[in-house]
Amino acid sequence: MNIFIGLMIPFAGTVLGSAMVFFMGNKMNDKLERFLLGFSSGVMVAASVWSLLIPSIDMAEEAGGIAWLPATIGLVFGILFLLILDNLIPHLHLKSEEPEGPKAKLKKTTMMVIAVTLHNIPEGMAIGVAIAGAIEGHSGMTLAGAIALSVGIAIQNFPEGTIISMPLKEQGLSKIKAFTYGALSGIVEPIGGFITILLTALVVPMLPYVLSFAAGAMIYVVVEELIPESQVGEHSNLGTIGFGLGFAIMMILDVALG
Repeated sequence: MNIFIGLMIPFAGTVLGSAMVFFMGNKMNDKLERFLLGFSSGVMVAASVWSLLIPSIDMAEEAGGIAWLPATIGLVFGILFLLILDNLIPHLHLKSEEPEGPKAKLKKTTMMVIAVTLHNIPEGMAIGVAIAGAIEGHSGMTLAGAIALSVGIAIQNFPEGTIISMPLKEQGLSKIKAFTYGALSGIVEPIGGFITILLTALVVPMLPYVLSFAAGAMIYVVVEELIPESQVGEHSNLGTIGFGLGFAIMMILDVALG
């Protein structure tokens, strides 16, 4: 039951965030959007460091290997993985008018949902590998720590759900459709986490590499999309403030509960 809850908490964050489309006006306030984008960035970076990279380094050191090597290799491959997906799958970032990836005859709203769904993959992997490590009783990995990571990602998924559903409504979709698409963009997280847990026997021996792989993929999303979008236009300092707050909250969660 705890495992199921751990997998579903981040999805619940996306669903609740997407539901804000029913309570907000026709357009999200630009200042609020910048703050939320920065906040999401801070949570993801802190989760990458405290919940993924540091455990990866500690595990490699305990095993008697070169402490920084698995973390570095995993980080690089995680970044390359998202870079490749970005170039293979047609998608559209929220603040962009030009689609990325191969040309495809898809609706603008569809490509926006694909972009968010694509970038939710590493978050699901991160939760799955954290739970897998806890199940196997791996040193430094606890179920409480995995739940802390889930809660942290759920916190950043709330504004992310809002940020995806509101532009969908602005594009002409009904509130119900905008909510549905926004919520479904997060379903890849529990699915990805569940698949990772099923592959526990394969994942655990490579845990330092898989943890840092997920970190690299998450950091790619932050640098490629979230931070640039939080700094567009005036009042970019709101994005910076949001980043600091999100980072601090995730750090506290991981240290206190992990």
